[in-house]
Amino acid sequence: MAWFGGSRSTAKVAASRDDLIMRAGLLLLIAWLLLAVALPLWTLLSKSFQNRDGAFVGLANYATYFSTPALFHSALNSLHVAAMVTLIVVPLAFVYAYALTRAVLPFRWFFQGVALVPIFAPSLLPGLALIYLFGNQGFFKALLGGGSIYGFEGIVTAQVFYCFPHATMILVTALALADSRLYEAAISLRASPLRIFLTVTLPGVRYGLISAMLVVFTLVLTDFGIAKVIGGNFNVLATDVYKQVIGQQNFEMGAVVGMVLLAPAALAFVVDRIVQRRQVAMLTARAVPLMPRPQAGRDLALLAFCLTIAAGILAVLGMAVWGSLIKYWPYNLSLSWANYAFGNFDANGWNSFANSIELAFGTAIFGTALIFAGAWLMERTRGFALGRAVAQLLAFVPMAVPGLVLGLSYIFFFNAPANPLNFLYGTMAILTLNTIAHFYTTAHLTATTALKQIDPEFEAVSASLKVPVWRTFFRVTVPICLPTLVDIAIYMFVNALTTVSAAIFLYSTDTKLASIAAVNIEDTGAVAAAAAMCVMIVVTAASVKAAHLVADRFVLHRFQAWRRR
Repeated sequence: MAWFGGSRSTAKVAASRDDLIMRAGLLLLIAWLLLAVALPLWTLLSKSFQNRDGAFVGLANYATYFSTPALFHSALNSLHVAAMVTLIVVPLAFVYAYALTRAVLPFRWFFQGVALVPIFAPSLLPGLALIYLFGNQGFFKALLGGGSIYGFEGIVTAQVFYCFPHATMILVTALALADSRLYEAAISLRASPLRIFLTVTLPGVRYGLISAMLVVFTLVLTDFGIAKVIGGNFNVLATDVYKQVIGQQNFEMGAVVGMVLLAPAALAFVVDRIVQRRQVAMLTARAVPLMPRPQAGRDLALLAFCLTIAAGILAVLGMAVWGSLIKYWPYNLSLSWANYAFGNFDANGWNSFANSIELAFGTAIFGTALIFAGAWLMERTRGFALGRAVAQLLAFVPMAVPGLVLGLSYIFFFNAPANPLNFLYGTMAILTLNTIAHFYTTAHLTATTALKQIDPEFEAVSASLKVPVWRTFFRVTVPICLPTLVDIAIYMFVNALTTVSAAIFLYSTDTKLASIAAVNIEDTGAVAAAAAMCVMIVVTAASVKAAHLVADRFVLHRFQAWRRR
């Protein structure tokens, strides 16, 4: 009995030690999130209430902003563009997603893959492609009837290409979760196809539609690359921030514009969270998965629609690739690799591309480790409700913060002379820190979803066997969640490779990224070289994703053999 009591006491000591370790880890995570997200944003907010000398001036900067017609008009322009793109993209994405999930399509895998292509490209690529197609010397310039692609029309068209995959992925997920019994009941009641669509299909995906609309609206509102390349004299909030800070060195007004840009994005995030809380399960344990049945007329119409959309996406990408290989547009259309000699167009040459690869690997490795460990600490720490709540709140903040705003806040926070961390400014470390923080929330939600599927009894059993919690983490939790870890790593890698807005304020001559180099090269008028840099980003991102699919298959078949019966 003494031995048994001693064993129980030892187990309690081990459990107490593990709790202390996990709480300490959670406090470190909170400290990191404060450093990477909260404190920079607080500094940005404070800066908007100060003058050039750092003295508090209240709402004077905001009064100046809203009383300056040109600046206020930019905000209206941003809202106009975002609303128009949302109205165009969401219906197109809905029909495309409906075709993928509710129709019998040949080569479904092809249409699924093509829809994701824009994700692998920096946002300025569609702008460059449209210049080749409809610019002042574009192939189809005559179709505009004397109009110009530069401005509102160009931004909207390029944003449709850029935002389409994001809306499609959300709506494919929403449409895939359907109960066949509802449709069978409607058919047995002799409801018309239109009535079934209005009373069964649309109500079932309404939350997905709202989420898609909010995501597209926020993406358009906060994107910098497209407006910079093809915006012309049509000013929007994203370009105003850049002009105020980089062009005019007016940091106080830049902070005000940043806060104005943050407001609608944060509002969209709050609305999306409220919508998700109201959503109920559409697929219960008794549900029968809906399997599409062949209908010749419907399937042919949706096939034609998908072919049209896929052709448009591939045309934009193909135009950028072709333009990058042409010697001198539009006078010498012979092919050449001269535009890929980046040293002739930018002082950094290929070093910018190498910097992007370095950033992508650093973000993928350190970001995945940090995010997964942080999600595990939030899910598995016992008690300490206040600490978990604070960490959860901070983990959700980056999703509501545009990359441009986060990058601007890093200038004010890390470049301050009084900040002991100001030595990080202009280094690859701050770019990595900023990129991890920018894309933290989505990866955190992915990790949390995977961890919720693992029974906490694993930790309880380990504690009873006096196994340290960290050993259980590495020997049980990580192997089970290995596919999720790979997914997070690829997500971070691709986004780090293609990001523009999050890093536009933070690079130095030694850490210029490929996406930033493309923006600078385009500024000099070398559109073909800028397109070539974007093509290199697309090829690299797509190759990594293809390698991920192969690795995922290998991981699931080798290290996840326990999942198969």
